[in-house]
Amino acid sequence: VQLQASGGGLVQAGGSLRLSCAASGRTFSSYGMSWFRQASGKEREFVAAISRYGGSTNYADSVKGRFTISRDNAKNTVYLQMNSLKPEDTAVYYCASSSDPIHVLSFRRFLPRDFGSWGQGTQVTVSS
Repeated sequence: VQLQASGGGLVQAGGSLRLSCAASGRTFSSYGMSWFRQASGKEREFVAAISRYGGSTNYADSVKGRFTISRDNAKNTVYLQMNSLKPEDTAVYYCASSSDPIHVLSFRRFLPRDFGSWGQGTQVTVSS
């Protein structure tokens, strides 16, 4: 599956952004989807994940209660609604897909190597 992320931008602290990730192909519902982020000089880190039909979600502790991941399989798209943004949320955000079930990904702590396809990334900058 090929992925195309969009929706990043510059926002003030406390603001909101909605990222989208459009997938090509007819098998989108076969994949668990996730968002990762990578700040300058830091390793890529897990942000959120959603199961194939949206029944299960997981979040990094740093974004719980502020970010919401969702998907629309009819539109082959996964979303990341980001509210109450903080300067430390500044990063390039990537969407990724995995054919592994979400409970397996969770057991493995959502390692980037478990995700086979990646979008190109979209920059999110939060000013203080």
